[in-house]
Amino acid sequence: MTSAPLTRPDGTPLRVLVVDDEVNIAELVSMAMRYEGWQTQAAHSGLKAVAAAKTFDPDVVVLDVMLPDFDGLEVLRRIRGFNPDVPVVFLTARDAVEDRIAGLTAGGDDYVTKPFSLEELVARVRALMRRSGASRQVEASRLVVGDLVMDEDSHEVFRAGEPVALTATEFELLRYLMRNPKRVLSKAQILDRVWNYDFGGQANVVEIYISYLRKKIDSGREPMIHTVRAVGYVLKPADTALAE
Repeated sequence: MTSAPLTRPDGTPLRVLVVDDEVNIAELVSMAMRYEGWQTQAAHSGLKAVAAAKTFDPDVVVLDVMLPDFDGLEVLRRIRGFNPDVPVVFLTARDAVEDRIAGLTAGGDDYVTKPFSLEELVARVRALMRRSGASRQVEASRLVVGDLVMDEDSHEVFRAGEPVALTATEFELLRYLMRNPKRVLSKAQILDRVWNYDFGGQANVVEIYISYLRKKIDSGREPMIHTVRAVGYVLKPADTALAE
């Protein structure tokens, strides 16, 4: 069984800023972090990393030391100017002891030398987040998005404390949405994950079941399930959801 996901104190996914000028490495690291249920954003230069840190408000930064404009130590110095507490894990091809000391002295919290295993990096980030006070869901089987709560073991669902009765398919669809809060999911992704095969010309089955869920989850309440035209569907906590 996988470990219970670490979250922000409000229950939303942790945010990881991945900074590496090698696009393939940045994407691999981002994918590994997303697999943990965390939200990611990538930047490929020092300037873009500093700008992203201001807008994305990350909970942790995975930061390459060697960047095309200025190095990771300068990126860290600038980020710490407006976010003094954000934890940072340095990535570098350098393995000299003095380079490790320089990174940690500059305020880095951990140091991983390339080549590295994604599993090790994720484990380091997890450990760092736990030390920094990230919340761990009390039960691995419990999903929480805003006032919507799902117990995956008992198959019980509650909205604002009120029980919601769902069919098996509705439950699976809602579980997929709740495991990916604030992430727009396409019809193709939903078909593949919930129905496990291609419905071909019957892709409107997703629309049908989304409408079923809306009647049960959103009826008479602030909507949580939103349509993003020509893209797909997204589940957001009601208090942060934007009007369509």
